Amino acid sequence: MIVEEEAAARRLPLARALLPILALAAAIALAMATGGMGGDALLLAILFAATVAGLVARHAGAGWEAVQAETGRQVAEALPAILILLSIGALIGAWMFGGTIPLLVVLGIDLIDPHYMALTAFVATAIMSLISGTSWGSAGTIGVALMGAAAAMQLPLAPVAGAVVCGAYLGDKLSPLSDMTNISAIGAGAELYAHIRHMMWTSVPPALAALALFAALGLAGGPAPAMAAGQAALIRTELLAAFRLGPIEALPLLVALGGIVLRKPPALVIMASSILALVIGVAHQGFGAAQAVACVVNGFDAAAAFPGRAFAPAIDILLNRGGLMAMAGTLLFIVAAFLLAGAMRVSGALDRLLEALLGMARSAGGLIVAAMAAGAVMVGVTSHGGVTALVVGGLFRKPFAERLLAPENLSRAVGDSVTVTEPLMPWTVSAVFMATTLGVPTLDYAPWALFCWASPLASLAVALCFAPAARGPVRLVAE
Repeated sequence: MIVEEEAAARRLPLARALLPILALAAAIALAMATGGMGGDALLLAILFAATVAGLVARHAGAGWEAVQAETGRQVAEALPAILILLSIGALIGAWMFGGTIPLLVVLGIDLIDPHYMALTAFVATAIMSLISGTSWGSAGTIGVALMGAAAAMQLPLAPVAGAVVCGAYLGDKLSPLSDMTNISAIGAGAELYAHIRHMMWTSVPPALAALALFAALGLAGGPAPAMAAGQAALIRTELLAAFRLGPIEALPLLVALGGIVLRKPPALVIMASSILALVIGVAHQGFGAAQAVACVVNGFDAAAAFPGRAFAPAIDILLNRGGLMAMAGTLLFIVAAFLLAGAMRVSGALDRLLEALLGMARSAGGLIVAAMAAGAVMVGVTSHGGVTALVVGGLFRKPFAERLLAPENLSRAVGDSVTVTEPLMPWTVSAVFMATTLGVPTLDYAPWALFCWASPLASLAVALCFAPAARGPVRLVAE
């Protein structure tokens, strides 16, 4: 094993290090050109790129055992995120079973102007993520509820999902309670609140732009409901007839929000909320205990829960969701993504790419751009924002110091290139999680996730405008 790792550590030619990235891009382009970018095609594209990366690793002297060990290490590091993923699958099914999501759908129909659903989704999810510091937890709780209401109103789901993603990652990028906010500061050697202050320059304008976009959608009459008021009333009536809906059904939501805000372990909080919802489903909705178990594993089944009752197709789609098994496909994506990352790491390809990006910097502004490019490349390959922030921060800390660039510039570059770009890359774990949880493919919601697009662009503008061609020491600190 030691011999293999030493062989893999040898400096790869840049062209060879690029091969897995080019293979992934080519496979995705081929899929889009032939049959569209579905989940199956995307999974095969990642596995193809992982195969190419494995061949590169083998040529560099690293065997399958080294790739396998590195993949296992990355899966172990991602275990907390995997547990959150599984717990949210159980949560969705349990909240259906206990009546929590039907209650929120009815309240959404009653209280939310459908024209402003995207604006409501952005603001509500942003507040939740800023308070709690978790993008996945915010999208998996309040985001799921809002998507359920949007689906019941038969609204276009892509803008609403994009708004949820924007709000979720606003907090993940800025909240002092966010893991990524803290790790970005640690990796760059910046003080936490100095880092957050400097992030405001490239976060507030994109957030205001997203707010304006979703407000403009409402003012323009869209995303307009595709059904008449009578149809909305019919869905509301059917849900009220099928479920007993009242304050009790809101308790699982309150438990989830309260636990996340109090910074309790998200997976445990979500499972506690799920258990409470199952208890309510048995005690208050009148379902059986065996149905509760089936609901957690396989998701809510309206036909089994209400034998003999025929629902409209829209309600069937709304209700038949969730379960641990619904996340099985996402777990396959995680394993495939980590196989790709593991092979690129043991072959030395990933380090070679980061080294090449660092070597391209010829000015202070170019150094910031290189740090952002390194962050986007590495998180795109590894799907691990925390590791990326630490590695890129460690790699670029000395060059930033040599040019008298304050560490907050590096932490800001990392936050703008790592945290918000991952949910836009369809093959990454965060993008697959958001697509699975919200029920909208990444390529559909990505054009609407304006905050995630605009943040790195704002950061690039700051870098290029404040230090376009500096050749000597400069200090880019906005006090």
